[in-house]
Amino acid sequence: MPDDPTPTRTARAAALADVAPEPGVPKPDPILIVDKVRRSFGGLVAVDVDHLEIQRGIITALIGPNGAGKTTFFNLMTGFDRPDTGSWSFDGRNLARMSSHDAARQGMVRTFQLTKALTRLTVMENMKLGAGNQSGERFLPALWPGSWRSQENDIEARAEELLTRFKLDHMRDEYAGTLSGGQRKLLEMARSLMLDPKLVMLDEPMAGVNPALTQSLLGHVKTLPDHGMSVVFVEHDMDVVMDISDWVVVMAQGKLIAEGPPKAVAKNPDVIDAYLGAHHDDKSAYDAGPVVIDHDKARRVAEGTA
Repeated sequence: MPDDPTPTRTARAAALADVAPEPGVPKPDPILIVDKVRRSFGGLVAVDVDHLEIQRGIITALIGPNGAGKTTFFNLMTGFDRPDTGSWSFDGRNLARMSSHDAARQGMVRTFQLTKALTRLTVMENMKLGAGNQSGERFLPALWPGSWRSQENDIEARAEELLTRFKLDHMRDEYAGTLSGGQRKLLEMARSLMLDPKLVMLDEPMAGVNPALTQSLLGHVKTLPDHGMSVVFVEHDMDVVMDISDWVVVMAQGKLIAEGPPKAVAKNPDVIDAYLGAHHDDKSAYDAGPVVIDHDKARRVAEGTA
């Protein structure tokens, strides 16, 4: 059997070794190219990305402080929101005016901060809904089960395979509403793979997950490029970012402020300023008088409700 000519994740990541760690830098083999995408809500500019390229076959982290525009950017790319201006192409095809379900059919899928499992359906039924182009969903073919039964069997076999891979096979007949938060995250990720996507966009996949399931989720994310997928994920835990990402993109106030390998980004002064404030190392900032802490506001910020 001939060797598989598809470059490994390691080889694709190594191809970035000579790429300058600068915002908007071109990549050797981009799967997603974004140009001049801007989205505002009234007077607030949530996203203002001049140019961004996502390298194929690797894991890219999208980070930034709260309110940086990361989730809005995900919504724009995947058809859940519309930009005011700009365009983007996915695997060479323009997606600028494409709906979310059409984007998914093209191979770009996403998960959400809050899981979208259908709680009154079983785990297996949730998985089967994730498959695309099902003949039995159309009116006329649905009248003749023989025309779609074979496809249905293939879909169920694919679902069984993924549930086993994600260690949810023992819950195949349980209602999704009985799953823990971490198990729902696993289910959502597994369901997104029913479409055999080219790009998987994960919005805070580790949020609210206990440490044991976090390790399981991390393991699954790491293997996605080995199955021919590119990954972009939003994450606030820098230990996770440093552990699994090949490349990091940083947003602040809707703009790209940095790109590069994880270690380089962690030392970037613009990134440090975005997270800690431009005067974090300025002694005069601490000499202005006593600091008054608004504990109620601090609590709301921590809970993401401020």
